[in-house]
Amino acid sequence: MINNGLNKILVHKYGGSSVSDAKKIANVAKRIASAYEAGFQMVAVCSAMGDTTDDLLDLASQVTTNPQPRELDLLLSTGELVSATLLAMAIAELGHPAISLSGIQAGIHTDEMYGKARIDNIETDRINKELNEGNIVIVAGFQGININDDVTTLGRGGSDTTAVALAAALRADRCEVYTDVDGIYTADPRIAKQARKITHIGYEEMLELACYGAKMHPRSIELGSVYNVPIYVASSFNDDPGTLIDSYVQEQTMENRIKVTGIAYQRNIAKITLRDVPDKPGLAGALFEPLTNDGISVDTIVQNTSADKLTDISFTIDKNDLPATLLTLEKITSVLGSGQLLSEENLAMVSIVGSGMQNTPGYASKMFTILAKGSINIDMITTSEIRISCIISEDKLEDAVQLLHQGFELDRVVN
Repeated sequence: MINNGLNKILVHKYGGSSVSDAKKIANVAKRIASAYEAGFQMVAVCSAMGDTTDDLLDLASQVTTNPQPRELDLLLSTGELVSATLLAMAIAELGHPAISLSGIQAGIHTDEMYGKARIDNIETDRINKELNEGNIVIVAGFQGININDDVTTLGRGGSDTTAVALAAALRADRCEVYTDVDGIYTADPRIAKQARKITHIGYEEMLELACYGAKMHPRSIELGSVYNVPIYVASSFNDDPGTLIDSYVQEQTMENRIKVTGIAYQRNIAKITLRDVPDKPGLAGALFEPLTNDGISVDTIVQNTSADKLTDISFTIDKNDLPATLLTLEKITSVLGSGQLLSEENLAMVSIVGSGMQNTPGYASKMFTILAKGSINIDMITTSEIRISCIISEDKLEDAVQLLHQGFELDRVVN
């Protein structure tokens, strides 16, 4: 090992497209070995190879229409074990000591929510021991163990969360996320051809972009912000500069800074509407608490109260959660006194994001005008201090992204 005295811990994360076959795994091994030779203590987190997770889900569906959550998590966790062990072998082939660890062996403890588990804590003794012995440590992402000693998975994008959580627990120098794109863009470059790479962005803006469709998983950005872990996003297929995510604040005049940083979007949204619900205290809690208990995340919520004390409540969810949501609501609508339960699919969300919008008027009206000129109807609207989002028909999504990117002149932004 060539050591230049840095002796700092560096965490890498590699997505499924970066380790989808043996040749790509060998290339990833060279990238990790290069950092190791530069003097870093290396921890790498990997996703399952290519479409392995989808293939495992398909296999499960061929066996049962209602897989037990515990068994499904154990099944899905095997994908990351395959890529982790192969990557350790490839690094050893380069002449460097490497060891692969499952999430359990790496000390990742989670709550009991199968399929969407959250990390409670990480016991780093085993990883530190391996690092002190000079080993490169490869950790299977996306997984941990709960209080019952059962394997849990962290949900889609969970390997991002694993990597940033490990970087925080190990007090690593930073977390580098390598994927099939070379950074974060002002919009999806597959849709907006003039999209520009963002070289530096703060946690707050990135969290909003991640929540609404950008490449990183929002839980990983939240962790990075809480524990002040710099996150670098770049391509595993080239050495082009990527995007650094940290506590960055734009170095421009105090108020005349860039207002809109990027356009985000989210597909596969469903809307639920409960009609003619009696408007009384405790209504919202009685409606949404059972959904929370079932692990269903609710996003945009709109409630209207009429003169006769009846209200309509509409909210959005991930389309994949629609069957479970309807099942839960059918059980409680009689208690709520709802007159009608409606659902709608094939919706999407498009958002403009930028910390410069805060306390600056005119951005909502401009967004709505741009969409109106493009004959794009707005179904629902939700906002935060630095985000404005519209629910629209999914077949209008790409048009909306292109129009908003052009309308806010994001192709001219230099970051």
